Amino acid sequence: MLEYLELLKEIFIVDSRYKYILEGLIFSISTTALAAIIGIVLGVVVALMQLTNFYPFRNIQALANFNPLSKIAYAYVYIIRGTPAVVQLMIWANIIFIGALRDMPILLIAAIAFGINSSAYVAEIIRAGIQSLDKGQMEAARALGMGYAMSMKEIIIPQAIKRILPPLVSEFIALLKETSIVGFIGGVDLLRSASIITSQTYRAIEPLLAVGIIYLILTSLFAMLMRKVEKRLQESD
Repeated sequence: MLEYLELLKEIFIVDSRYKYILEGLIFSISTTALAAIIGIVLGVVVALMQLTNFYPFRNIQALANFNPLSKIAYAYVYIIRGTPAVVQLMIWANIIFIGALRDMPILLIAAIAFGINSSAYVAEIIRAGIQSLDKGQMEAARALGMGYAMSMKEIIIPQAIKRILPPLVSEFIALLKETSIVGFIGGVDLLRSASIITSQTYRAIEPLLAVGIIYLILTSLFAMLMRKVEKRLQESD
């Protein structure tokens, strides 16, 4: 036992290798936080585009039922969800952020890529949550003279949040774990930090276990926090 503790000390403490993990942890959390903000904002916009009643060509019989905003939103979700996150990440890093944008920090590139990827899933979660409500509530709100925007804000969205929250939590937990692929564009996240330590110590198991435990702790804390929020919402009924 003492010998193994000495080995762990050699792996993580000597030459301050634990700092790689701390830096990777900060990078992963920062990327996840920024990506989550981008994902929520874009996801709400895309979901509302999917649900909007916008028919600008009502006077043209062939296009009377054509909703361009909805079509664009559904195409966006279809393309983003239909391509791997690592491919999208590589496109952003190697095709879009080039030339004058080449000096963009990797953290921001990763946050944008993951945020846009997450927004498609968030949009579907929000859309499904809103459509799961009784349609009569929207009709009743409109009958009382509320506009579409006010009806969504005051009646529909507050109720939908309680149904949206659990799958939304799962999406952000997946987002945290998804950041482990950022090493493809040179980002030093938790997984990449384990690889650096392995290259210096020739020990792969211990760094990977350490990173795995950190991911488990982070996801557990996040899930616990969201369960408390969900419980508060249920108590407010």
